[in-house]
Amino acid sequence: MARAASLIALGNIASRLLGLIRETVIASLFGATGLVSAFRVAQIIPTMLYDLLVGGMVSSALVPVFSEQAERDKQSLWQLASILLSLMALVMIGVVLAIELAAPQAAYLMASGFDAALLAETTRLIRLTTPAVLFLSLSGIVTGLLYALKRFTLPAFTASVFNASIVTVALIGALGFGWGIEALAYGLLLGAFLQVMLQLPALGDARLRFSLNFHHPALRQIIKLGLPIILGLVISQVAIALDRNLASRTGEQSIAWMQYATTIVQFPLGLISAAISLAILPTLSRQAATARNDSRQLAPFVDTLGSGLRMVLVLIIPATVALLVLAEPVVALLFQRGQFTPADTQQTALALRLYLIGLTFAAIDQPLIFAYYARQNTLTPALVGLLAVGIYLAAALLPTLFRPLQMTDLVLANSVQLTGHALVMLWLVNRLTSLGGQHLLATTGKALLSAGLMGLVLRVGLPLAQTILPGDSLLNRAVLVGVLVALGGGVYFGAAGLLKIRELGLIVNLLRRFVPPPLRARFP
Repeated sequence: MARAASLIALGNIASRLLGLIRETVIASLFGATGLVSAFRVAQIIPTMLYDLLVGGMVSSALVPVFSEQAERDKQSLWQLASILLSLMALVMIGVVLAIELAAPQAAYLMASGFDAALLAETTRLIRLTTPAVLFLSLSGIVTGLLYALKRFTLPAFTASVFNASIVTVALIGALGFGWGIEALAYGLLLGAFLQVMLQLPALGDARLRFSLNFHHPALRQIIKLGLPIILGLVISQVAIALDRNLASRTGEQSIAWMQYATTIVQFPLGLISAAISLAILPTLSRQAATARNDSRQLAPFVDTLGSGLRMVLVLIIPATVALLVLAEPVVALLFQRGQFTPADTQQTALALRLYLIGLTFAAIDQPLIFAYYARQNTLTPALVGLLAVGIYLAAALLPTLFRPLQMTDLVLANSVQLTGHALVMLWLVNRLTSLGGQHLLATTGKALLSAGLMGLVLRVGLPLAQTILPGDSLLNRAVLVGVLVALGGGVYFGAAGLLKIRELGLIVNLLRRFVPPPLRARFP
């Protein structure tokens, strides 16, 4: 698990760094304008379709079923993968044609608060970005297949290729050819295509061919596991559409500010929670399969889940506290240049702080969901997701009883949704199999104490550092954030060491993997 997590984390580091560069380039070239909001709406169409038809099934159905097939018979695995790839290609071609025809209606559904000119631009961008869903879907199936085969290297870097494509095409298109916001759409389309191409070398031994044989027994199992996920995702995608529609009514810049803040939040979430969750999923799936035949074998499953949760808590809690204190310097460092103004920094930092309320809960939520997926129970997380959408809508719309809707209402409602979902999942998992012996409360308490001390040091040190290094240049901003992050990290890990958080040893061992062997030998 540690080896897989470190590899996935390395891919996530590259992906998240390139994602931040992508957002920095967008902010510099186009700011936080209505055009950026229009692109965000167009960007989410292929993402929503992918999540609905494929993305939700990768972890919940594809990896568990592919893992079982890989243990039994590789030939049957290739047959199943061939059927899924062939079927998905045909379905997605039809979906793309439908969205191309209905692009004006899709734009109005997602952003009816835009004026006519901005809606027309949103429609144009939707038509440019929608074909990406075909390549995203094929890439998702291939990723699930490779994860089941425990071939983590190339799938770990698909998102990096995606982000790098957007950055490259945006810079070349805007600066070299004078393209407008459509440069981002072209980059997105190229990135989706390259995601598929990147992973093909890892399938050199695969025997894939076009096949529409619907009688493969594992196909029925995937459909059975996937249907509850699709049901839950339909509701969640409706909620996303409502969120974007409501945000478009709070000002044309709101969606842009929210997306920039989301990008920062997604960095630790992807680097920590997603990496650890994906790393433990194949192991959890195999342990769950063993426990189905002998309930006495459930202890390894619980230990793996508990280890993953503790690791997430030890890393995500300090990241949350640090971002809470350093929100404005971080936003200014990443985005404040070109068309992105100091006022945009303030609004993005405000959204970021409200998103951070739900970050720790969102981080522990993913391993809990994967625990159910590993047991091939996708209905329960789908029902909890449905409940969470209701929580979001209630939290978002409640303030409108007293005043007009604001961007901050939507961001805070998202945090309330994530918190509610995680707490319900934690309660359900604890009922399924007790986590009482996994020391989660003790680990959380120690991490909070260490992070609290770190936050206090950063809060005191920030004004002093800003006096010495005023944020009037990119270099000063980079040095300011770098010094404070190093200081905060030293305080946190020092305090965590004194409190004897046992996950620190595993973290140190993981970090040593990236140290050159000669240095590793000198510092064992």
